[in-house]
Amino acid sequence: MAGTKNIKLLGLILGVVVLNIVVLSPGFIGVDIGGGALSTAIGVTLLFASTLVLLYGSYVILLKQPVVIPIKLIKTHEDYVEALTQYRRVKALESDIVLALEQMERIRKKKDTLMNVLNQRFDPTELSYKKFASVTLEVEKVFYLNVRSVLNRLNVFDESEFESVMNKKSTHFSPELLQEKALVYNEYLSFVKGSLGSNEEILLKLDKLLLEISRLDSFEPGDIEQMPCMQEIDALIKQTKYYKQ
Repeated sequence: MAGTKNIKLLGLILGVVVLNIVVLSPGFIGVDIGGGALSTAIGVTLLFASTLVLLYGSYVILLKQPVVIPIKLIKTHEDYVEALTQYRRVKALESDIVLALEQMERIRKKKDTLMNVLNQRFDPTELSYKKFASVTLEVEKVFYLNVRSVLNRLNVFDESEFESVMNKKSTHFSPELLQEKALVYNEYLSFVKGSLGSNEEILLKLDKLLLEISRLDSFEPGDIEQMPCMQEIDALIKQTKYYKQ
């Protein structure tokens, strides 16, 4: 996160510097401040505008809070990544969020690899292609459904309250009440870890699917349902649909 901001800020500074060199350098446009009324006006305006761009750009990059996308409006892979990234600074969740973001990158790569393999081995009009492509998209939906569930929990997670409970700083409540509150917050963490574990299983199943497709020289469309990884994935999809009802 900090590294990305530093890169953006460096890019902004370099852009402004290059623009000023091009406009003010005698070897390029050669606007001369003090050489004439028009030339001076252009040069001074450029320097003033450059200062404003650097100040405002620095504020936007370093200080301005990103716009939070409501969970119900999250649609794209990038939306999910941006939503998860907002929680990287929560100490209790930092390692989980890092893992979640890694999984997001891996699901994108695995889907692209699977679709490339299918396009190489089958014609898009073939039934085999349609079956494999369909199950790939369905299991991807399950993956993102798990991420959405995690975001729903994180959206109501109170970091300051969590730290207060876990550090037992509050002396206004009984030990029994503090213990119950701790159990509630532990449920948040357990749910997040459980969802990440489910998504890791999904990534493993996609690896198995890739392996089975790559080592099969020929098979009939009817054989697809009998492939072990396809049966595992189909069971996962049906189970998820059952819980959603």
